[in-house]
Amino acid sequence: MRGVRHDLKTWAQLDPPFRPQLVSVLASDDEASRVYVSSKESRARKLGVDFRAVDLGAGATQEQLEQTLRDLSADPAVHGIVLELPLSKGLDADAALLHIAWRKDVEGLTPANLALIAAGREPEALLPPTPRSIRFLLRDALGDDLRGLRIAVVGPGRTVGRPLLFMLNNKGATVTLCNEHTRDLAGVLAPQDAVVVAVGRAGLLRPDQVQPRHVVIDAGINVQEGGEMVGDAAPGLPVRAQTPVPGGVGPLTSALMYQNLVRGVKLQRGEPVDD
Repeated sequence: MRGVRHDLKTWAQLDPPFRPQLVSVLASDDEASRVYVSSKESRARKLGVDFRAVDLGAGATQEQLEQTLRDLSADPAVHGIVLELPLSKGLDADAALLHIAWRKDVEGLTPANLALIAAGREPEALLPPTPRSIRFLLRDALGDDLRGLRIAVVGPGRTVGRPLLFMLNNKGATVTLCNEHTRDLAGVLAPQDAVVVAVGRAGLLRPDQVQPRHVVIDAGINVQEGGEMVGDAAPGLPVRAQTPVPGGVGPLTSALMYQNLVRGVKLQRGEPVDD
């Protein structure tokens, strides 16, 4: 985050001062999304980034959502856009994401950014922060060189599992993609070096499904009755290492999203961008 703070401070000292604006768009009543928005707002305030949430409500139409994203993309005062997923039933996230300008796509989920990742052209893309934070944690636990390591990703969602598949492959890992319906999950996971869970189902990964040598990265977030937040993995698994929820992936994801915001702003302003 040191580089992010440096860039934000430099912009704040310009004449006139410049502060990037980040906008989160909600179109659901999903409680986990509201937790994420609250976290983004808190971090933005600490960094000196202008933040606002546009809450269209659970009853928003596809047309309203897409028009909102088009307006934000065209607004020069807006520098980063987050479409909070999941959307309400009946709304099409894939169609909506087409209306976010890729240089303002701080979540790295537009087709343009995902295509660059899938093509192995990561330096040109805005990388999805959650998969990027997962990859960072895996390299921290397993070593910087992931070539030849076996990693299972449980959960093929577009925000985590699918981009992570390509991002791990770009580093030479052998990836097995699973979902909550995978048969004999324990057998599938047995030969793996690490397991990533990102389904959104509390207690999905159980003690009898893991091995002592496994590194478990829990990217699930589930808000229980009473407001308690838990992950997809049962706590205290008998493994080599396990990330906690809350904590673990979440705080790092937030930090990396702001790196994307700074990178996107530089692209929009025509400033040099680091690889």
